[in-house]
Amino acid sequence: MTAQIISGKSIAESLLNQIRLQINNRISARKRAPCLAVILIGADPASTIYVRNKRLACDKVGIQSIFHDLPTSITQEALFALIDTLNHDPHVDGILVQSPLPAHINEDQLIERISPNKDVDGFHPYNIGRLAVRQPALRSCTPFGVIKMLNSCNIDPMGLDAVVVGVSNHVGRPMALELLLAGCTVTSCHRHTKDLAAHIKKADLVVAAAGKPGLIKGEWIKEGAIVVDIGINRLADGTICGDVDFNVAKTRAAYITPVPGGVGPMTVATLMENTLLALEMSEK
Repeated sequence: MTAQIISGKSIAESLLNQIRLQINNRISARKRAPCLAVILIGADPASTIYVRNKRLACDKVGIQSIFHDLPTSITQEALFALIDTLNHDPHVDGILVQSPLPAHINEDQLIERISPNKDVDGFHPYNIGRLAVRQPALRSCTPFGVIKMLNSCNIDPMGLDAVVVGVSNHVGRPMALELLLAGCTVTSCHRHTKDLAAHIKKADLVVAAAGKPGLIKGEWIKEGAIVVDIGINRLADGTICGDVDFNVAKTRAAYITPVPGGVGPMTVATLMENTLLALEMSEK
């Protein structure tokens, strides 16, 4: 068996084209385009690349973007004051603060400071809670992007035994909630899981979100399973890989996402969709 490669890049491109059409239709109807405010603290190389990709995506779909490049020395009070200003700005629909943050900034407090209605990352406890009670509003971009990828490949998750490896607040936990919403039977695995291999071997759908290169061995993958690798790891030689042993896993899986070019582009595209949705929600 050779797995079908799920190209997140092409699916994301299609989604961005749909968003651009919706925004063009708004402008034709004399409605304004959405506006996204992005805050970058410091000059972390990876963060700078991520922010650049978001800027390019905004330009592509017609979303107005406002970028605040701040020094790492900024105080939490000054940062929160900026968040408050953006929260009250009627022309700003989405607020995103690029991670990682300086050690002196409390990330949990920062996330809660952003208005839930402008939380286009989908990290605010209010939005996670909405997802938990099956009333989703703004959804975490990466997990929701995964659901969109599966739908684009005509993969119906309902009834599948799914294993999510990783329980971070930004990815693993909302991913499990998304799969529950989609009708899966979900197992969440983490560093205290006693026999990770046993769980993986029984899974119809494996979502890797641990951030550890090669954590999931290819031979653990069940024949015909679906493998979604969210992990992005940079090795010592500069190459990027996921959490799954791709070369072996692709000989056993029915579908698999590559790293890079898999889930990553979907995260950015879903961010654009959330920004448009935030504007539409504010108009109701």
